[in-house]
Amino acid sequence: MNISHKSTTNTVERIEIAADQAGQRIDNFLLTYLKGVPRSQIYRILRRGEVRVNKGRIKPHYRLQGGDVIRIPPVTRAVSEPAIPTTKAVERIKSAVLYEDSRVIILNKPSGMAVHGGSGLSFGVIEAMRYWRSDLHYLELVHRLDRDTSGCLVIAKTRGALRQLHTLLRGEGMDKRYLALVKGRWQGEARNITAPLQKNILSSGERMVKVNREGKPSLSVFIPRSVSPSVSLMEVLLKTGRTHQVRVHATHVGHPIAGDEKYGDETFNREMRDIGLKRLFLHAWRLEFSLQEPQQTISITAPLDTNLQQVLKHLAIDIKV
Repeated sequence: MNISHKSTTNTVERIEIAADQAGQRIDNFLLTYLKGVPRSQIYRILRRGEVRVNKGRIKPHYRLQGGDVIRIPPVTRAVSEPAIPTTKAVERIKSAVLYEDSRVIILNKPSGMAVHGGSGLSFGVIEAMRYWRSDLHYLELVHRLDRDTSGCLVIAKTRGALRQLHTLLRGEGMDKRYLALVKGRWQGEARNITAPLQKNILSSGERMVKVNREGKPSLSVFIPRSVSPSVSLMEVLLKTGRTHQVRVHATHVGHPIAGDEKYGDETFNREMRDIGLKRLFLHAWRLEFSLQEPQQTISITAPLDTNLQQVLKHLAIDIKV
């Protein structure tokens, strides 16, 4: 358990933005810099103009530039000593590294492990990485995967790499492909699923996503890889990165993912458990992107874990993954 205490800054801080920090939104910068300050308080001091950039008021979406000087008012932070990840968690992360260079680390994230702590979890992948790789001064998640989803997860080792990768994610510069085992026979060839998605937070604090015409535009390309009367193995190309996108889109078109306890089919899930499936059958399979300065294309495939391989073998689905 983390031990917390309050720490109040009594003086105004002034921070000059370095060139490799440019491009961030001011709200995202403050959320990272002011660890322990509630999100609501950060947006309040922005709204009231207590945070200034170059002596002027700014909106939360303002993007910082090299040389900007930020004025931060006195704030009270909840300071906590970080939880120490278990030896087992650190060993899982060590064995999950697929690729590393001077700018990024790519993991085959295990199913059942959250990407970060919070919501009752004292640590996740990023905390375990920072503990293991304490020799690195900068490690940040580039994107997220659901706790029960496995596969390619990118961690930036520099601010510049994080900025480049976020730019790729906002456009179409990152090719992200998943494998999903779904209920029923997929009809026809590849299909674009464009149902808009809206995220809701239930009173219990649980996140639920629904198809809603007022939701955010979303695009998943479902490509059949192996089809039978009862199940289909699908490759899913993500064109947007909404919360639970693949899972909700799959259920929306009548093909819920095996093992999905939140959006799936209870009877189908029970049938899949009977043949040995112990988790959600959703895996971030392949990832490809290019970084600049210097130019480099990175293409990574994450192997399926033993449980998913055994399920495919039982279903006589022979595919090179």
